[in-house]
Amino acid sequence: MSRNRVVIFDTTLRDGEQSPGASMTIDEKLEIAHALDELGVDVIEAGFPIASPGDFEAVRRIAAEVRRPIICGLARCNDADIDRAWEALREAAHPRIHVFLATSAIHREFKLRMTKEQIIERAVEAVKRAKSYCDDVEFSPEDAARTELDFLTAVVQAAVDAGATTINIPDTVGYSVPEQFAAVFRHLLENVRGADRVVFSAHCHDDLGLAVANSLAAVKAGARQVECTINGIGERAGNAALEEIVMALRVRRDYFGCDTGIRTERLYPVSRLVSNITGLVVQRNKAIVGRNAFAHEAGIHQDGILKERTTYEIMRPEDVGVPRSELVLGKHSGRHALRQRLIELGYRPTEEQLDKIFAAFKKLADRKKEIYDADLEALMEDHLRAIEETWRLESFHVFAGNSVTPTATVRLRNLRDGVHEDAATGDGPVDAVFRAIERITGISAQLTDYQVRSVTVGKDAQGEVTVEVERDGRTWRGRGLSTDIIEASAQAYLAALNRIVHYQHRTGEPNTETAEAVGE
Repeated sequence: MSRNRVVIFDTTLRDGEQSPGASMTIDEKLEIAHALDELGVDVIEAGFPIASPGDFEAVRRIAAEVRRPIICGLARCNDADIDRAWEALREAAHPRIHVFLATSAIHREFKLRMTKEQIIERAVEAVKRAKSYCDDVEFSPEDAARTELDFLTAVVQAAVDAGATTINIPDTVGYSVPEQFAAVFRHLLENVRGADRVVFSAHCHDDLGLAVANSLAAVKAGARQVECTINGIGERAGNAALEEIVMALRVRRDYFGCDTGIRTERLYPVSRLVSNITGLVVQRNKAIVGRNAFAHEAGIHQDGILKERTTYEIMRPEDVGVPRSELVLGKHSGRHALRQRLIELGYRPTEEQLDKIFAAFKKLADRKKEIYDADLEALMEDHLRAIEETWRLESFHVFAGNSVTPTATVRLRNLRDGVHEDAATGDGPVDAVFRAIERITGISAQLTDYQVRSVTVGKDAQGEVTVEVERDGRTWRGRGLSTDIIEASAQAYLAALNRIVHYQHRTGEPNTETAEAVGE
């Protein structure tokens, strides 16, 4: 493997699962493992086999089914852990046993009650036992960031001599800072015999918010494996976030000079999968995969993005699997962004019209956090009268019941050429009305959303119907209001079709269905 290639070691299924409330079933772990495989991670730490029968079974199934990446199992430096890890991994195409033992003074004194000599001896025995099962063995001196540098060097040297192929340096409690952490790697690479034959790895926690920074500092200092998790989940404040590590190396290749094998367009989908399974919500302003990562509300930023994307975006949203940048319309948005969104909705406001709509937009934005397309369409209707009623509902009659085929007769007035009437059957009275309207107007669309709500109280309450239809890749909405739900539905559907007609008039797009009907 090239020395400029950084191995991505994902521990979402082991360290990530240790997040409070993030426990996963075996099937959920397997689903995530397959997603990590598609993402292109090099190593999947599938679990801690001796921890529980469920953990063992998860590692065993992942090892048997996920064949491309290295599958790793964690073990303490004792025979039972190592034997159990191998039992779970033995079906893996590429198995790795990862053994760890604490080395810092505070752990030696209070947790292990072992001398330095005993720790080195235990580490060597563990590496050799793991090596007897498989060639790929990783050793981690737990709490390495708080371990005396001379002793850390001695332990690492002993592990390398015993046959470890990867040496992982954990900042177990997130105590380190970037320059200090980088110095540890530089020292080990310079002072451990045979350092050029092993891969040095960084495993950082985020207690001070420095996990990603420390990991990248380690890469700059010579580390060629980074241990991380999807969305940065993990114990306490979490681990280094895989998506941030990968995109930092990609976007700043000029600085780091390193690549990964990650299919970055899968980052966002895998992030959402892990979030859905664990129930750990991704914060809106999370780098790379947060909802706001490619959203722009400030008017200056929106203006810059519309003129040249790279003014305020250092990566394309498509590169991480996000469909596109989003100009979030709110009180900080400017005229340029508003005009652009209106154009995307099919409107072509003049400067005078834009002045009016922008003033109304600002008033609405003071009351609402975000402005949606439906809000803009309503503003256009109110202030610009942009939707001209080509078709208007005159009357309708519905014949329906649980033992008859629903039938609707609808009469519409076309403001250009008078009254038209037709009938149709459907799955229900509303469907029959919609089909009759389509027959009269010559326009059909796919209904993608239909909602009914009461806007007043009592038996004679008014019902509001909103519909959303799709045609030629565009979405159109309509709204109707009546004490009769079927009438409100007809009004809403007709309003959506009127928007389609009006858009065709503005853009010059022909209504192919109407043209064919006339030709007949």
